[in-house]
Amino acid sequence: MERRLRAKERREKRRQVISLLRTIPYSDHQRWWSADTIAMVTGANRGIGFEIAHQLALHGLTVILTSRDAAVGEEAAKVLQEGGLNVHVHQLDIVDPSSIQVFTEWLQQNYGGLDILINNAGVNFNYGSDNQLEFAEQVITTNYFGTKNIIKAMIPLMRPNASGARIVNVSSRLGRLNGKRNRIGDLTLRHQLEDVDSLSEELIDKTVNTFLEQVKDGSWTSGKWPQTCADYSMSKLAVNAYTRLMAKMLSDRPEGQKIYINCYCPGWVKTAMTGWAGHTSPEDGADTGVWLALLPDPDQLVTGKFFSERREISF
Repeated sequence: MERRLRAKERREKRRQVISLLRTIPYSDHQRWWSADTIAMVTGANRGIGFEIAHQLALHGLTVILTSRDAAVGEEAAKVLQEGGLNVHVHQLDIVDPSSIQVFTEWLQQNYGGLDILINNAGVNFNYGSDNQLEFAEQVITTNYFGTKNIIKAMIPLMRPNASGARIVNVSSRLGRLNGKRNRIGDLTLRHQLEDVDSLSEELIDKTVNTFLEQVKDGSWTSGKWPQTCADYSMSKLAVNAYTRLMAKMLSDRPEGQKIYINCYCPGWVKTAMTGWAGHTSPEDGADTGVWLALLPDPDQLVTGKFFSERREISF
């Protein structure tokens, strides 16, 4: 009991610090962005995505709020627009190639590209359940393959910028390779996924597809895979690995065309996805993502890293 109370006190102190940091304005010399800076947020009609869009708009950026359901997205954008914020909206289903193509063409024609991409859209059917994996394919397809689809579609549209374009992937500690309670049991596979020099898109795809095959035949419980929220954990493990891979692939871009890509865990946030059972507010859950998107000091810019509460954590 005492241990749980101490953990709760630590979480509360961290939340207070994050809330305080969020109120400290950026100075003029730190602000590399302006109203002409374009940031897009996927799955931004509610929860963390909505709050990320809100906070970016409060900082004076032009924000494109995307939503799989166009009508719901329109309503969400209206709330922010009525507050005087520069927010625009467009339908986007990250697993639908035709939707991605329509959005890409619209973005190019109306804005000429973008500067910041926040990959927030995702699903989870496992909160409150006991690894009922009937939706595992949908979870993997949306959270990993959908995120990958958007990154590939948006990179050619990311505009040259002396401060570098930014990609932030909303992920989870459940996807950590070496999490104490949720790690991959296959040491060889774990080491392959850890080694960025040998990491490849083919390896990541093969890993999640093998997991899905074993879900279908019932052999996934062998101990090779995470045992907590297994499908969601695997989807976010893949997002984390892909973040590191893309950071390596983008690292050779010349100055002025740099793209920095990182991922972060927002914590257990009180949203519809968690059944409102979390202990972190959407405002605090969005904070690190916004912070990564706006890092002002070139010396602070990082890529291929994993963060939580504005602190780097291990993969």
